[in-house]
Amino acid sequence: MSKPFVVACVPAFNEENTIGGVVVRAIKLVDRVVVCDDGSVDLTGDIAYGLGADVIRHEKNRGYGAALKSTFEKALSLGADVVVTLDGDGQHDPREITRLVEPFGKVDLDIVIGSRFLEGGGSNVPIWREAGIRFITGLTLNGKQEVTDAQSGFRAYSRRALKTLVLTEDGMGISTEILVKASENGLKVAEVPVNIKYDENSSTHNPIMHGLIVILSTVKYLSMKRPILFYGVPGFIGLLVASFFWIWTLQIYSVYGRIVTNLALIALSATVVSLMLLNTAIILWIFINILKEKVITNRY
Repeated sequence: MSKPFVVACVPAFNEENTIGGVVVRAIKLVDRVVVCDDGSVDLTGDIAYGLGADVIRHEKNRGYGAALKSTFEKALSLGADVVVTLDGDGQHDPREITRLVEPFGKVDLDIVIGSRFLEGGGSNVPIWREAGIRFITGLTLNGKQEVTDAQSGFRAYSRRALKTLVLTEDGMGISTEILVKASENGLKVAEVPVNIKYDENSSTHNPIMHGLIVILSTVKYLSMKRPILFYGVPGFIGLLVASFFWIWTLQIYSVYGRIVTNLALIALSATVVSLMLLNTAIILWIFINILKEKVITNRY
């Protein structure tokens, strides 16, 4: 089997202090390095270009997902067989790129994730942040595609994976979108241990907003994948709760001839919310199945 053509993709925003080290170390282990200068106001792009990287420039900051998609397009146009993504802030060690690329030559894989939580890996991430990562990872688990570090940006993708995935997220939610859509398309995912260095001062994202955006993105994709389970089940449970309070309200009225306002309001609110959830579940289910039928029809 011939040696794969490997391209390293680096989304970067105002990373002039670290991008040089990332490019210099990565370029020794891959065939090409592609950096997306995502609207930086410093010398990020110039430094990367001066050190031999192919640089894509966004006129304004469009987000991590948009930058990642731009690097994917460039890597595919260069003829990449394997694409490795790593951050421009230096938290990923480019010397571990080989760990992510090696599995492609041994087994049939589409995505390899560098996990800080596997034995042999590690990170100095704060406990509270680790708990958040594990929580989001738990939300992201899909069928057989179980991973330990769904938020790791240190990954490797086969050409087949990048040509299969249709990505829409421009923000941090793209990490979740990739795994959800990988599961939907039957792509094979594996993990290898890596070491990730966390530096709170190097991050350009507010950790609270980052976590909230990722959680909302995860909920969005999971709800679209299983609308009946995500909206229909809570809606049905809500109707049971509403029925309980309606019966309670009517019992009091039949005995004492008066309506307890608080109980009636709870019953009414639960009914309205439940019907909204059930209605959402039905509409989404119909809409998603129509889209699937159109996709299948277009294929043939």
